[in-house]
Amino acid sequence: MATARRAWRLPAAAATLLVLLLACSAAADDASYDDDAGGPRTPGCSNKFQLVKVKNWVNGTEGATVVGLSARFGAHLPRDMHEAQKSFAVLSNPFHCCSNLTSKLTNSVALATRGECAFTAKAKTAQAGGAVGLLVINDNEELYKMVCSENDTSINVTIPVVMIPQSAGKKLKGFLDHGASVEVQLYSPNRPVVDLSACFLWIMAVGTIVCASLWSELVACERVDDRYNQLTRKDGPNTGTNYSEDKEIFEISAKGAIVFIIIASVFLLLLFYFMSSWFIWVLIVLFCIGGIEGMHVCLVTLLARIFKDCGQKTVQLPFLGEVLTLSVGIVPFCVVFAILWAVYRHASFAWIGQDILGICLMITVLQMARLPNIRVASALLSAAFVYDIFWVFISPLIFHESVMIAVARGDNTGESIPMLLRIPCFFDPWGGYDMIGFGDIIFPGLLVAFSYRFDRASKKGILNGYFLWLTVGYAVGLFLTYLALFLMDGHGQPALLYLVPCTLGLIVILGWVRGDLHDLWNYRKGRMENLVDEP
Repeated sequence: MATARRAWRLPAAAATLLVLLLACSAAADDASYDDDAGGPRTPGCSNKFQLVKVKNWVNGTEGATVVGLSARFGAHLPRDMHEAQKSFAVLSNPFHCCSNLTSKLTNSVALATRGECAFTAKAKTAQAGGAVGLLVINDNEELYKMVCSENDTSINVTIPVVMIPQSAGKKLKGFLDHGASVEVQLYSPNRPVVDLSACFLWIMAVGTIVCASLWSELVACERVDDRYNQLTRKDGPNTGTNYSEDKEIFEISAKGAIVFIIIASVFLLLLFYFMSSWFIWVLIVLFCIGGIEGMHVCLVTLLARIFKDCGQKTVQLPFLGEVLTLSVGIVPFCVVFAILWAVYRHASFAWIGQDILGICLMITVLQMARLPNIRVASALLSAAFVYDIFWVFISPLIFHESVMIAVARGDNTGESIPMLLRIPCFFDPWGGYDMIGFGDIIFPGLLVAFSYRFDRASKKGILNGYFLWLTVGYAVGLFLTYLALFLMDGHGQPALLYLVPCTLGLIVILGWVRGDLHDLWNYRKGRMENLVDEP
C-alpha cells in the first residue's frame, strides 16, 4: 500500500531533508591553518604562521608529537626533521618569562606560560638568557596566533617561538617539575602540492553523480522498480494500484528552492549558536537512518538486477505484508553497518563507512528529487551559489568566523558533521582529511541528472547532448575548487562558487548556442514521459 510505503520512508525522508539542509559545506582541510590575523607587519614581524611539529623525549623515551604554531616573528624552523636540532627543555624562572631569568637556558628551549607581558617581550627575555627556542603554553587548547604589538617597531628575535596547547604544555611541565630529562625537536615540514586524497575525492564525487544519473536505466529496471521498496506492503495484482504512479519522486519548484535555501540558512545559524555534542548525535542518528535507507535501496536494486530470481521471491511479514526476501536479508546488514560506523566513527578507518553510507544516500536522493527544467535549476543553484559564498566568505565579517566551516567542523563538541565525503591525506605529514559536502555533489548532480533525462527524452547523442558536457563541467569545477584551496593555503572554499558556473552556466550557454534554451527552460515531466514512451 502507498500508505505503508510512505510510513516506512518517513524517517529516511526526514534524514534526507536534513542532509540537504547541511550539505553545502565547503571543501576544507582539517590540518590547514588560516594565516589571516591582526597585528602590524613590520621588519622582523612578517613571518607566515606555520604549523610546527614538536617531537619530545622524556628520559630518552619518545612521547607523542605535539602540534604547535609558529609566531609572526622569530627564526624560521627547518623543514626536514633530520635538519632540526634536538635540545633540552628547561622551565623559565619566572615561568611567565617576562623579567630577568634565574634559570639557566643556555642552548636549551625555554618553556613559558602565556600572560603577564607581550609575546615579543617573552621571546627577547628567553633569547637574552641564551635559549635557542621558546615554547609558549597557551591557556586553552587552541593555537593562538602570536603577533607583534603596535609598540614593536623593530623586532630582533633570532630564536624560533612556538605556541603549544595547554594540555601538552602541562604534561611537559609536569615531567620537568619531577626532575625528568626532556628533549625537544622543532621542525615544520612542507605539505605536498597535491595529495592523492584530493584525486580520489574528485573521482568519488564525479562518479557519484554519473552513477546516480545513469542508475534508473543501467542498474534499475522496470521489473525491479515494480517492487522498489522492499520492506513495504505489496498490493495484490488485482488491486488496481500502479506503482509507477505512486513512485516517490519529489519534483522541485522554483518557489520551493528559494524557501529551502532560506530554511537552510536559519538551520545553519541554529547549529552555529547551539552546537553541542548531543545535537551532533542527533545528526549522526539521522545520517545513519538515511544511510541505511540509501544502502538498502542500492543493494536491493543491484542484487535484483544481477540475480534475476532474487527480485521475484517474496515473503509474508506481519504488518508489512508481502515483501522481497532479498530485502529482509539486506536490511539487518545495512543496520549493523551503520551502527558499527557510528560506534567506530573516530577510528582511522571510519571514513570508509561514512563515504559508503553517504554515496548510497546521495544516489537515492538523486533518484527521489528531480528538477523539471533549468528554470527551476537556475533558481535553486543561484540561491545555493549565494548561500555558499555568504556563509563561507561573508559570514566572518558578521559572526567573526566562517559559520559554514565552524558547523562542518563541529567546533568545541569533539564531533563533526557526518554529511561529508572525506578521505585522509595519505602523504601529508600533517595528516587531516580532504572533504566535500554532500550539497556540493547533490545540487549540481540534480542538474546533471536532468540533462541525462533531457538527452534521453529528446533522443540526443552523446556529443550533441548535454549530459557529457555537464559531467565534464562538474569535473572541471571541482578541479578549480581544489586549485583555489591550494592557492589560498587550505582555507575552506565554497565549492558551489566554481561548480555552479561550470554546470548551470554551461548548459545555459550550450542551450542558447544550439537553440534548445526554450525547451530546456520550459521542460515538463509529462512531456518527458510521453517522449520516452514513444516507440
